[in-house]
Amino acid sequence: MDHAAINEPELRLAGCDIVNELNSKVFSDLPLTVRLKIIRSPIRATIINKSGDAFVKYEMFKRLNTGGSLLSSQEIRNCSSRMVEGGDLFYDAIQEMAKYPSFVKTIQRLPDTFREKRADEELVLRFFAVTLFRDHYHGNIEEWLDSIMESILFRKVKFDLPNQKSSFEKVFDLIAEKLGDSAFTRFTEDGLPTGRLAPAYYEATACTFSDCYSAIKPMSGGEVKKRLVAAYTDQLFLDSNGPGANTIPKLEQRIRVVSKHFLDQ
Repeated sequence: MDHAAINEPELRLAGCDIVNELNSKVFSDLPLTVRLKIIRSPIRATIINKSGDAFVKYEMFKRLNTGGSLLSSQEIRNCSSRMVEGGDLFYDAIQEMAKYPSFVKTIQRLPDTFREKRADEELVLRFFAVTLFRDHYHGNIEEWLDSIMESILFRKVKFDLPNQKSSFEKVFDLIAEKLGDSAFTRFTEDGLPTGRLAPAYYEATACTFSDCYSAIKPMSGGEVKKRLVAAYTDQLFLDSNGPGANTIPKLEQRIRVVSKHFLDQ
């Protein structure tokens, strides 16, 4: 608490969104009872040696996330990645892609509460999961994404980050141009987009735009929307979103149905 002892200025609170009155206050501004409570509160610290095995450090961090305000799966991935040499570059790239204007435009229907838990960054990772690593999927989304991120960080698979980032931007430029924020949601009987972003729709459509880019590029926005509505209302697509949706056959079926609607003349 003694900032002078380490020749640093006093820390001022910032980002207190629940009790806004605390913003800009320093420790000495707090009531005595609050200061005493802070001073007497124990702080648990676990030291992870910097020189330790990278994978052990990565696993240790994931296991330490207990108690307090639990982190989301993507928040854990983001923090864990920084325990690995070069992981900060991958995480920074994920953050950059999550802020890419075309991508932001297409996921406008993602609820703010989900964004706060880094769901937008998870969607970036899902794009690479569904376009490059479907063979890693065994029915559990979180384990699938964990496995992919670990495989990339520990160089178990080839992943050219600059090229993949360029491919991501190219695909979402096309999605934003043709569909805006209606690409990953359900449609009413009148063909109007409704509801929030549906992850299963996101996976199928993002993968289709990646695989069928050259076929979709010359189509008008109206034609693309017409085909997407037809795909989303196709009984085979609807069946793949029912019970057992988180299985590789159902995932492949969703992608196959959407792709078929864009490739059929």
